[in-house]
Amino acid sequence: MKARQDQSQHEEEDIHILDLLVVIAKYKKSIIGTTLVAAALVAGISMAMPNIYTASAKILPPQQSQSAATMILGQLGSLGGLAGNSLGIKNPADIYVGMLGSRTVGDRLIKRFELDRVYETTFHSDTLKVLAGVSTFAAGKDGLISIDVDDTDPKRAAGLANGYVEELQRLMSELALSDAAQRRVFFEQQLKQAKLNLAESEVALKKVQEKTGLIRPEGQAEVLIVAAANLRAQIAAKEVQLGAMRTFATGNNPEYIRLQEELNGLRAQLSKAETGVNAGKGDIGVATSRMPEVGLEYVRKLRDVKYNEAIFEVLAKQFEIAKLDEAKDRGVLQILDKAVEPDRKSKPKRTIMVFLGALIAGFIAVCRAFYKEWKDGVASRVGSQEHQRLMDLRKNLRWKSR
Repeated sequence: MKARQDQSQHEEEDIHILDLLVVIAKYKKSIIGTTLVAAALVAGISMAMPNIYTASAKILPPQQSQSAATMILGQLGSLGGLAGNSLGIKNPADIYVGMLGSRTVGDRLIKRFELDRVYETTFHSDTLKVLAGVSTFAAGKDGLISIDVDDTDPKRAAGLANGYVEELQRLMSELALSDAAQRRVFFEQQLKQAKLNLAESEVALKKVQEKTGLIRPEGQAEVLIVAAANLRAQIAAKEVQLGAMRTFATGNNPEYIRLQEELNGLRAQLSKAETGVNAGKGDIGVATSRMPEVGLEYVRKLRDVKYNEAIFEVLAKQFEIAKLDEAKDRGVLQILDKAVEPDRKSKPKRTIMVFLGALIAGFIAVCRAFYKEWKDGVASRVGSQEHQRLMDLRKNLRWKSR
């Protein structure tokens, strides 16, 4: 009994499958025609689309040294890992990916390759959006950064990919990304101001010489003035060093404390030098009061020149030291794969587009055939039922008439 039920079940399934095949065969012309028309339409659209070429470049970003905070966190084991995540310590390559996608880099590339004209955009912001849409930056787990640029011109695609690398190198040289670079920027600003002050004091001394006719007065007053100026220059230099250390060190730093003590000692020496002249009135110019008024003016201007010269020399040395430290800390952006002009298009994938278009159209045509067959079957069943009821009605009427 059970074997007969299984056999009848298999027969019903075979009948259902045959019914499906019958429906497909019945509407084969419509299904094949729809598929071919859709494939031809997609092929025509894909042929009208321009070829897109993708140029790729790979770079190895500078490998940053482990900071003191990271080393301390590493010694804490698993707790250090949790703290590192909470502090937002991420992959250093993400910083350079962000720099590649910055507006600064985009503006420079637009101006360099005249992309406003190439993309035929009205507004500069639209050009930035188009450039961002055709550019892809990805930082891999291997530490490499990939730069992919799509363009209808293979030569321009390679130029844009290499342009991203060049502009990243340029931006890295402009930004202070390390403690040494920040010190270099600080001393550079101070050095510019010291150079300006020195030039102004030299001009003022020259004017005094032209007005008074003095060349260089000799005597003890000048020696005392120069010595006091040197002390003031040393004090100013120490103050500048302390200002620089405040950007990255605390007040408990041993080097900071040592500089503070040296500064206090220099201030004490200057105070003694000033109070030791003319009964401690604190005006070192009074020691030269016996000089003519024009000589006194000259010595004061000379003092300013000596002071600014000493400041300039100290800052220049500190600036050179900071530059050397920055050169040691600064990593070099290494180009692993330079972008070359692609010889094959990357998009559009015309064969895949035609295949998918034909597949989707064929599926829709089959579904439509089954729907039509189901609709016709329902209509026929309803019609046969109504016909049977009409026949029953006629029989009943005939019987009653008898």
